[in-house]
Amino acid sequence: MGSISDGALSKNGKVIGITPKFMVDLEWAHKGLTELHIVKSMHERKHLMLAGADAAIALPGGCGTLEELMEAITWKRLGIFTKPIIIVNTKGYFDNLIKLLEHTIAEKFMSEKHGAMWSVVNKVEDVIPAIKNAPLWSNDARSFAVV
Repeated sequence: MGSISDGALSKNGKVIGITPKFMVDLEWAHKGLTELHIVKSMHERKHLMLAGADAAIALPGGCGTLEELMEAITWKRLGIFTKPIIIVNTKGYFDNLIKLLEHTIAEKFMSEKHGAMWSVVNKVEDVIPAIKNAPLWSNDARSFAVV
């Protein structure tokens, strides 16, 4: 996250951070952000991030990235978050996760319709077009959340 923030800031971009207080106490917070919102918990952080986002974009990362991506997908399935979700599958990083998501559909734990909740791109340059071309998602998604 720090490298992405530094890159955006170096090009005069605006970077808004949301971090829980314990990360600030551990001095993990980026000190040069345009805005930094300090919250009480990771749950509050994720809620504010999705509430203020135009899209959720997952770049290769660790368990926190995976957890946040799955929460965004879950919220989209329930119609809580209706914006595009883009998975950036650089060098096939997310291949196994994508297969698992497809498997949940094949095994009928999700409907075929749920496969439209996310888009997969292989290059960062394809993120903006993927956001623009993402299918609309209604908060009425609850009507087919149960399979």
